[in-house]
Amino acid sequence: MDETLELSNTHLVIIPSYNTGILLKKTVAEALQQWKPVWVVIDGSDDGSENLLSSLQTDHINELTVIRSSQNSGKGAALFEGIRQAQAAGFTHALTMDADYQHPAHFIKKYMKLSTQNSEAMILGEPIFEASAPSLRVKGRRISNWWANLETLGWGIHDSLFGMRVYPIDHFLKTMQSTRWARRFDFDPEIAVRMAWLGVPIVNLPTPVRYILKEDGGVSQFKYGRDNVLLTWMHTRLFFGFLIRLPQLLLRNGSVE
Repeated sequence: MDETLELSNTHLVIIPSYNTGILLKKTVAEALQQWKPVWVVIDGSDDGSENLLSSLQTDHINELTVIRSSQNSGKGAALFEGIRQAQAAGFTHALTMDADYQHPAHFIKKYMKLSTQNSEAMILGEPIFEASAPSLRVKGRRISNWWANLETLGWGIHDSLFGMRVYPIDHFLKTMQSTRWARRFDFDPEIAVRMAWLGVPIVNLPTPVRYILKEDGGVSQFKYGRDNVLLTWMHTRLFFGFLIRLPQLLLRNGSVE
């Protein structure tokens, strides 16, 4: 571990977790090796996984914060609460990553550097899939990406579903406060589209992603039927929102060119 790693007062890592199992501690420990501080939002977990963080909290008293919610409200809601608290603590940018060890901690510094160089932008991860990645998941996300780019007139969202990102906190909170949606599995694509509607610039960063097998502790909260219905409803809402904003978006994109 790099004991000389400085504690940032502008950028932090926030990891939402719901019943992540044994991989939670590994994810958080590796994040702490790359960046400080790290905050974990326990979103109503009942599998005991948060107890795995006790030793890390003891070793990183000023660097690891654990926020606990008594009920599961969804990824978007968990990040909303965590980032609200981060803003109150004076932070300006938040890097989000999943708790299930799919995202590479050694890329955190790359994201933070890009964010520092492009402080008004959201830094979106663009997944580089291993050969073992489930084909259905890889191909299915292309549909969401196509809709996201239509709904933003090609503002630059290379991947709408990848959860490793850096958000400028002010823009993030303004967006979340403007809608009652984007609280569960619909969070990642919806927040990207709505922030693009605000004109927040986008920088994409190709990032490797791994899918952990169940026998190795891998946990997925994705439910194919339920979550695809949720995504379909989300893109239906966003498309009508896009139509309402179309004149404004055409004017904006024309002025950018």
